Amino acid sequence: MSSQNRTGSRRKQITKITGLALAGALALTGCSPEVQKGWLPTERGTTNHTDRIMDLWVNSWIAALIVGVITWGLMIWCMVAYRRRKGTVGFPRQNSFNLPLEVFYLTIPLFMVLVFFYFTDRDQQAIDNRAEPADVVVDVRGKQWAWDFNYKKGDVIREDVHEAGVQAHLNGEEVDKEQLPTLYLPVNKSVDVELNARDVIHSFWVPAFLQKRDMIPGKTNYIRFTPTKEGTYDGKCAELCGEYHSEMLFRVKVVSEAEFQAHLERLRQGGNTGLLGEEYDRLPAMTENK
Repeated sequence: MSSQNRTGSRRKQITKITGLALAGALALTGCSPEVQKGWLPTERGTTNHTDRIMDLWVNSWIAALIVGVITWGLMIWCMVAYRRRKGTVGFPRQNSFNLPLEVFYLTIPLFMVLVFFYFTDRDQQAIDNRAEPADVVVDVRGKQWAWDFNYKKGDVIREDVHEAGVQAHLNGEEVDKEQLPTLYLPVNKSVDVELNARDVIHSFWVPAFLQKRDMIPGKTNYIRFTPTKEGTYDGKCAELCGEYHSEMLFRVKVVSEAEFQAHLERLRQGGNTGLLGEEYDRLPAMTENK
């Protein structure tokens, strides 16, 4: 065997081993919990929507990667198969058009977009479905730079009560999370979170719930979900809302119904009855000054 043939054989072996190693590493990585949840900042089953959102996210990435691999493969194949070879002179034969190929390149991407739209719209409608009344209704009002929580009377809440939050102060030291505004929610009860802003645009975001929605002055937005796992979850404003935006932190505590009722009772005993409504918003005053 000539040295040239031996070199070519070694190159083929190296290429084969490298390809197998990459495929094996990719397969092993795909088994990790981080990959299975798409590196999202939560676990399955945190709310009734997290699994649906996680599946949509992961499956969308899988579809995008498959399309990417096919596209990259076709591009590399064209570059190799139709490269300019040694000794070639002039230009290759030119084609003005290829109708079947152009129809293919139009219909396949259009079909893919329609499929992505269908699954996204289906899940979005399921997540935002508020056809049935919620067990618990909480009016959350964002303000520069804290949160007010109004627990509204209903099937689970026997009397209107409120809790006014104060701004966190970041000074380079560890934040005392016990001092942050804390929203209490009962586990396995459907919750309507009414989102209102007292001054400027804010955004209510609990990363573990995989849902975020803006709070716009003069407009009420909603988030509907059912917390299904007890625990304490960090939340923050996700819309740049002024100088101390980074200090607009809060927590959500998902607790048993008995502990939820005990918290409401503490608020009642502390004199926090009634609601801190729109009379404390800056929007009416801003409108009058115009």
